[in-house]
This record gives sequence, structure tokens and C-alpha cells, in this order.
Amino acid sequence: MPPPSAIGNGFEAEAITDTEAIVVPNPLTVKAVAARRIKAGRLVAKTAAATSSDLFKTPNSGKPKAKRWDHYLSVEAKARQPSSLKGAAKYLNRPGLITLGGGLPLAENFPIEELSFKVPTVPHFSEAEARQNGTILKAGKYDVTETDDGVYDLSIALNYALGTGSAQMIRFVTEHTEIVCNPAYADWQCALTVGSTSALDIALRMFCERGDVILSEDYAFASAVETAAALGVGFVGVAMDAEGLLPESLDDILSNWDEKAKGARKPFVLYIVPSGQNPTGATQSFTRRREIYKIAQKHDLYIFEDEPYYFLQMQPYTGPDSPSIPPPATNEEFLQSLVPTYLSLDVDGRVMRMDSFSKVIAPGSRVGWVTASEQIIERFTRANECSVQNPSGISQMVLFKLLDEHWGHDGYLKWLINLRMVYTKRRDVILAACEKNLPKEVVTWNPPAAGMFLWLKVNWHLHPYAKTKTLSEIEEEIFLAAVDEGVLVSKGSWFIAERNGFVQTEMFFRATFAAAAEDKMTVAIERFGAAVRASFGLK
Repeated sequence: MPPPSAIGNGFEAEAITDTEAIVVPNPLTVKAVAARRIKAGRLVAKTAAATSSDLFKTPNSGKPKAKRWDHYLSVEAKARQPSSLKGAAKYLNRPGLITLGGGLPLAENFPIEELSFKVPTVPHFSEAEARQNGTILKAGKYDVTETDDGVYDLSIALNYALGTGSAQMIRFVTEHTEIVCNPAYADWQCALTVGSTSALDIALRMFCERGDVILSEDYAFASAVETAAALGVGFVGVAMDAEGLLPESLDDILSNWDEKAKGARKPFVLYIVPSGQNPTGATQSFTRRREIYKIAQKHDLYIFEDEPYYFLQMQPYTGPDSPSIPPPATNEEFLQSLVPTYLSLDVDGRVMRMDSFSKVIAPGSRVGWVTASEQIIERFTRANECSVQNPSGISQMVLFKLLDEHWGHDGYLKWLINLRMVYTKRRDVILAACEKNLPKEVVTWNPPAAGMFLWLKVNWHLHPYAKTKTLSEIEEEIFLAAVDEGVLVSKGSWFIAERNGFVQTEMFFRATFAAAAEDKMTVAIERFGAAVRASFGLK
């Protein structure tokens, strides 16, 4: 069965504990975006132009305002003041103004006159088609002033900008967020990020003090755990099943939290990767997300929804040698097949959603965005101003030309459908290789519904030396044997969220089906199977 619909006829965020039922209007459509843009006219946003999602989203239509989170903001977050220099940018649009204030260099001294790059043309997305029949996009230095329809050029992109990111990209991600998530409260905003790891670092600084702990799945993205550790923030793992984090385990931990015994105040931040979770590949159902959100309301949790794999939700797995399920016929069908986001359920403004182009366009772009309430985005922007400032102007320009001017929202959604089918095929290849080459008496797995990872469980209790060797010793033995066979997989222990006191009782390895060619994936799994067999003494 496909996952439940994210949108539909009158999708509702249900009444949950302290909130009344709120009927959310139907989401923005691609056609409505086009009509809105025609009505608004040409976007005028020059160098260091101030911007806000309010300029580009549907006006409030009866949705509630978000709650305030002053009681959770850190000392650092509360101390941040607006940048004096960035604040002066609001005067730059005054007619006749000559600026000797900010250090914005003249564009004539930028040694890049033009960028050109070749990209796929909808719907011919394959690398071979792009090479043969792709479209060459160009960005000049003065397109805004020297052409009739220029919106964004290198004189703007290569200069300093504000902490929200460029107005041109804020417009696109705001529209995209409304199309996909349709947030359930009124005062939501977006701000660009330098990818989700940077966004998480800023978010942790905004909400946590040294000595705090936050909640996550038992096994979590290693870089997230390591980012928090450097800030003096620990992780508390919550038990998981095939759908990810268990609501009852989350509620039990919070309901029985003993600050003295735990040595930390009761956690109030939950970090989760709901779709194609890294490392386990688990995807939370709509029902699971609603249950977790209810518990977040009960205990007043703030949720970091990290969703780099959200658009890598795949076609249902039908088993080896089974016919493939056809792709979604339309963008609307594709959107309806996606599991609803926490942001779409969030009637309180208690979710910061982290999106990224890393997994759907290119990791090296280092561009993503966060969506949260106006209060939280304002604090996030203040942090941006004094750290990363904003993503690379060259990256923003490339993405703008590709996503906004060339593909548009319609083409981008078609690209995401294409990616769905690419990753569905790759997942099916690695699963077929597992069926053929792994010793199923000791290795088991659940077919992932999203993401790029396969979580392999190895029953180390059946190992001939299980009584004389530790789990860690056997894990290391299999890992090194796999390397000797010519394949690198990730040890499950690398992803343990709770670094102090967690006792690992099960053994896992993570394999990705994103990195290697399909034929090489099959060889790699065959080699891993040989390593496991050798360690267990199996034929």
C-alpha cells in the first residue's frame, strides 16, 4: 500500500490535547503560484534586499498564530541583537541615495562576467539525455538592469546579502513549502541555510545550554550527535521499531524523567528524521507522526524535523522479480502519495523543519532552508548574520536559474518524481542482491520506504564465539573482514545516539544504495555476505 496522503480534500490537523480542531485550507497549487506571480509583477530585489516569506505566501485565512517559545530560548539566542550593518540595508532602495555606509563592493570589481551551465530539460532527466539535449542556462552580471525580465543577476548574487538569503530563493522555497506542507498556522517563515548540519548547529545553540540533553531515535545521524556533543549537549535515545521512534517509549521517558538521577533537566527538544531515517531507513507513517506530535504537545516538546530524504519516498516494495509499480501520473498524485510532514500537522508552531537540496540536487550546493514560526526564524536570522551570513551566492544563482527560471515548480516536482523512480530501482537492486547473497539465517532487513540506506541486522547471538567475544569485537571482526573482501559498510555502533550508558544488545550494519553503480552494489553485497559467512563459519 502507498503511504497516506499528505494533501487532499480538506486535509485537517486534528484536535490534539490543548488545541481545537483547525481545518486547514487546501494547499497552494502550481497553477495558483503562476497566477499569483503574474498579479504581483516582476520581482524587484536588489543587492542586500530585505525579504520575508510574508511577501510570497498566501495571506492568512483564519489560521492561528504560533505559540511563543521564550521559555526555551537559550541565553545565547536571547542575547543576539540585529546586525547594525545589515539593518542599514533597508535604506539602499531610497531614490538618489549614495551609499558610503556598508562595505558592498562595486560589481565592476567582481571578476566573473557570466556563468553558464548545462542542465536537463523536463522531462528528459537522465545524464545521457542532458548531455545530448540539455539546456544551457546563463547568468550575466547585469541581467536585472540590462534585460526586461531579469530578476536575479551576478551583481546581486556575488555581493553581500541578508541573513534570510536572497529574496529570489526565499520566494521559491516559500512557495514550495506551501505547496508541499501547507503549514497549519499563520505566522510561518523560511530562511535559507548552509545545509541541514549548519541549521542543526544553529538550532541547538538557540534552544540548548551546556549540560542539556535532547531526545532522538536510539540510532541517529552521527554528525548530529557529534555536533551536539561539541556544544555540551547530549542525546537520549528513544526505542525504535520498523516505523522509527516509538511514541510510548518517548512518553515513558518524559513522564518518568528524574532530573537528579539523570543529571540534566527534563529534555524539551526532540530531534527526528521521520522519512528514510539515517541510519535505519525507517519511515514514520502518518499515524505514527500524529501520535508523536500529541506527545510533544503533552510534554511541551519542540521538534527539530530534519527531512533531507523526504522526497526520496519510493514506490512500495513488491518483492524480488515482481513487476514495478508505475510512477505517479501527475504532480498532484505524487504530492498526495507523500506522508504528511510534521510541519503540516503543527498547529502550535512547535516544529522547525529543515529542508535541503543536498539529496535532491547536489550536496556541494550547501543550500537548504528552515521553516518555523516568525519568532524562531527571526532568532535564526540573527544567528546567521553573525556566522555563515547566507549560502554562497553562486549556489543560490545556479539553483535559482535551474529551479525557478528553467524548471519552475511544475518541472521541479517532475524531477522529484524522476528521483523517486531512480531510487526505487536502486533500492530494489540492493534488496535483490541481499536476497541472493546474504545468509538469511543470521542477517535480516526491512525494505526501506524512503531514503538511501538499508539497515542490516546481524544476529550475533548465533555467532560461534558469542559467549567468549563481545558484540563490539564481533562487529569489528565482520567490518574488517568486509573491508578485506573489498566492500565498505558502516558499523551500527557509529550511530548510537546515547553515547553514555547505552548498552547495545543488537548488531547492525548500514549499507547505502545511493553511492555505487547498480552492478557494483550487487558485487558489494556479495562480498559482505562472504565476510559474514566467514565470521560465522557458514558455507
